[in-house]
Amino acid sequence: MDLIRIKNVKKVYKNGVTAVNDVSLNIKKGEFVFIIGETGCGKSSLIKMLYREEKPTSGQILLGGIDVGKLRNRKVYKIRRKLGVVFQDFKLLPKLTVYENVAFALEIFGLPKDEIHKKVIKVLDLVGLKAKLNQYPTNLSGGEQQRVAIARAIVNGPKLLICDEPTGNLDPKTSMEIMNVLEAINKLGTTIIMVTHDIQIVNELKKRVILLKSGIIAKEYAEGEYKDEGI
Repeated sequence: MDLIRIKNVKKVYKNGVTAVNDVSLNIKKGEFVFIIGETGCGKSSLIKMLYREEKPTSGQILLGGIDVGKLRNRKVYKIRRKLGVVFQDFKLLPKLTVYENVAFALEIFGLPKDEIHKKVIKVLDLVGLKAKLNQYPTNLSGGEQQRVAIARAIVNGPKLLICDEPTGNLDPKTSMEIMNVLEAINKLGTTIIMVTHDIQIVNELKKRVILLKSGIIAKEYAEGEYKDEGI
C-alpha cells in the first residue's frame, strides 16, 4: 500500500525558479528510499513539500490519504504528527539534556509524564544513548547529537521519517553508524525518505534510489539496482 502519492507536482518560487517540474512518484509503506542529485536539482524542495514547509504550485501530494497541499495552515499539525524530520545540523536545544530534548517533542502534545518517560527511554535505547540521557548536546559527539535528533524525530511513532542530509556533517565511520540506526528504525516498519550526497552510503545500502536532475526524475532504481554512475 502506498503511503505517499506524488502526482504531477511542480514548484515554482516567487523569483521564477522552477525547483520541481512535473514529478510523479509513489512510495509504499515501509520503504527506504534515497533521493539523490546535484545541488539545486530539487531534492530539498520536494521533501519540504512533503512536510508542508512549502506548498506545491500545482499537482497533488497525498500523505496517508491527506492532500498536503490543500491543508489549511492551522491543520498542518495533522500531517506533522504522522512524520518526523531529521536535519543535517541536528537542531537540538543546547540548554536541555538529551532526555529533555526528546521529551520536548511529546510534551507539546500534552502526554502524561509517565507515558513520556517510557517512550523517551525506549527510543534512546534504540539509538544507543540510554546511558547519556542526562548529558547536554555540547558534551556529545556529532554522531551522538544526530542520534538524539533521530530519537526526537521518532519518539511519537511516526509513519514516515524524512532525513535531509543526516550524515552531511559526519565522518564516514560515524555516517555508517547513523545509517545502521536508520535501518533498524526502517525494519520496525517506519517508511524512510533520505536526501543525500553520500554516494558511498547509497552504494552500500542498496535501497530504492530516485535520481533528480533539474527538477525532474531523471532515473529510478529499484532496491539493489543502483550503480554509481556519478551524479
